[in-house]
Amino acid sequence: MTTPKEPDCSTTTQNLSREGKYLTFALAHEEYGLEILKVREIIGYIEVTAVPQTPSYVKGVINLRGQVIPVIDLRTKFGMETTDVTEETCIIVVEIATPSRKFSTGIVVDHVQEVLDIPGQSIEDPPQFGGAVDTDFILGMGKVGDSVKILLDIDRVLSDEKLDSLSL
Repeated sequence: MTTPKEPDCSTTTQNLSREGKYLTFALAHEEYGLEILKVREIIGYIEVTAVPQTPSYVKGVINLRGQVIPVIDLRTKFGMETTDVTEETCIIVVEIATPSRKFSTGIVVDHVQEVLDIPGQSIEDPPQFGGAVDTDFILGMGKVGDSVKILLDIDRVLSDEKLDSLSL
């Protein structure tokens, strides 16, 4: 018989460090959030130039005010079924930090919802599914009213050597 674990201070400190403002968006029927400080801008969907020999989730690149920015289809990256572009489809331009440098990347989402201020006590650790399922890219699960927002660590979601080499 196991006894319940006492809450430790590191968990509480970690939850408080995750509190803050999150831009929320939808992919299919799931709701996600990313730290607002990572967001550079939100633009309507524009045509993407395909780049050969890239992973299936890399849609290509866009020219945004003279800067070439890689664009990722988050639905494909997360193994979801792709869908047609609608007038609500957006590209969120985020700033990614790797150990060597920072660069901008666009992520295609079904639609942007709102900016939420989520307190630390409303953020739980990501669920653990065992060694077969990687949840390292999830910062936490934000409880907002009756819904749960999957809070993404966008640096980890988009950390990929192939993607890093695309950004110019």
